[in-house]
Amino acid sequence: MHIMELLGRTRVKVKDERVMESGEPVIEWCPLFDKVWGIKKVTSEAAAGNMAFRVDQYGMFSPRRKLEMGTFVGFGASESMMTGIAAGIIDAAVTVCDGAGTVITSNPELIQGMGGYISGLVETDPITEVIAGIEARGGHVLSPKDAAVDQVKGARWAADGFSKFAVTVADAKTAESLRKLETEKGVKIMIIGVHLTGISQKDASRLLAVADVVTGCASKHIRKQVKPLVQVGTAVPLFGLTKWGNELLIERAKDVEQPLLINTMPLPVLPENKQPRPLV
Repeated sequence: MHIMELLGRTRVKVKDERVMESGEPVIEWCPLFDKVWGIKKVTSEAAAGNMAFRVDQYGMFSPRRKLEMGTFVGFGASESMMTGIAAGIIDAAVTVCDGAGTVITSNPELIQGMGGYISGLVETDPITEVIAGIEARGGHVLSPKDAAVDQVKGARWAADGFSKFAVTVADAKTAESLRKLETEKGVKIMIIGVHLTGISQKDASRLLAVADVVTGCASKHIRKQVKPLVQVGTAVPLFGLTKWGNELLIERAKDVEQPLLINTMPLPVLPENKQPRPLV
């Protein structure tokens, strides 16, 4: 059994390459999924259909899992980490993959291949072929026996071989634990907050206090509290909170092929008509 949250944190369960259950979303419209997938209203059925498409086209949650894919969006967490490694801003990334759980790698193409089409991975079971494919591409699967998702343990493993690396997190407690580990191990950890729709006001404040980069997702509390040094995107933006996070996103901008506007102004910039609805 595999569980992932997507399209407004809709919890979808997949087993034997079939969608077994799809919960209720917490938002009604997402500009990103409208633009990319043409989804005009987020529903349980739309989430189930989108998950089935990912299984069919990309082999997610299956032995057919594609681990080498192009970019999904211009500015995303996996896209930014991919660029960051290629540019030497970070040495590796601690991220997640369906069928494998927490993965540590310095291969930028693998980071994008694993992360480009993942939303919020909640739980996954090990898939032998996926784990073998990751290892063949220079990735280390933290817990191949059970495909556990544990970013702190993943970072601890990474700290024994890398001096500066990124870690994706979806909650404030994990981010705070990483800052303690950073001091303990004498390494630099770039904390990237992802899958933040529905985060509480208190936890948003805690996360923003320690993260380097966060995504806005459909979070009203991130949008209200964030004081970024740089922002990329206006609908589902990424915010750089520190000089290091700023460096990562600006470096990513060099790889984006679409025209870019670079300007100074008060941030964040969040046009009302382009935000997910409702923000939660």
